[in-house]
Amino acid sequence: MDSIIDFLYQAKDFLNPAKLIDYMLALLGNYVYLGLWFIIFAETGLAVGFFLPGDSLLVVSGLFAAAGKLNVWWVMIAFFLGSVIGDSTGYWTGRVMGKTLFNREDSWIFKPSRVEKAHAFFEKYGVKTVILARFVPIVRTFAPIVVGAAEMPYRQFLPYSILGGLLWICSMVLAGYFLGGVIENALGIKLQDHIEKVVIVVVFLSLLPPIIEFIKHKFGKRPDVIDEIAEVVEDE
Repeated sequence: MDSIIDFLYQAKDFLNPAKLIDYMLALLGNYVYLGLWFIIFAETGLAVGFFLPGDSLLVVSGLFAAAGKLNVWWVMIAFFLGSVIGDSTGYWTGRVMGKTLFNREDSWIFKPSRVEKAHAFFEKYGVKTVILARFVPIVRTFAPIVVGAAEMPYRQFLPYSILGGLLWICSMVLAGYFLGGVIENALGIKLQDHIEKVVIVVVFLSLLPPIIEFIKHKFGKRPDVIDEIAEVVEDE
């Protein structure tokens, strides 16, 4: 029992982006950017990586860059490449293995009906939804798989995947990079000393859009684009 508790504590620390970056800096040194690349690649491209830190890792990496511990340009390059390659990996996983993955309606994640909904959804709204999915935790992990299974043409998917990745990475990393200095100058508070609170705020803001749309859906308002994304990736 004690070993299980110890493991859970270690897992908790591992998912803390600040401690994770510090660990990789100590372990990898200048190759820390490879570690950052892999985490975002796994979070966006591997179904088993949905639990990894995404938005919070980007913002905290920006804070570390502002403090001089990381190079902001290498951070954004590593994250951008990881997000695009991860998105494409998810797409081709769904495209190649779609019929195998989505073959049981009682599956919690890979339901055949979701492929049909996704196909109709992308026919209706187009590939702009590939960009929107980037900003929703968990959704961005499974959306490329569903898109691939729905057989959206890759030449149509890739440009929007690149644009979405660029917007997501730059907005989050630069928010952390510049926000730390603004708050320190305005309020005299160093965000470096309050990383855990920053992570909580970032995670909350990331989850806020789907929570709002869930409430709207529950109260019977007309579903919009985000509502229909949720229907594709969530249980009804």
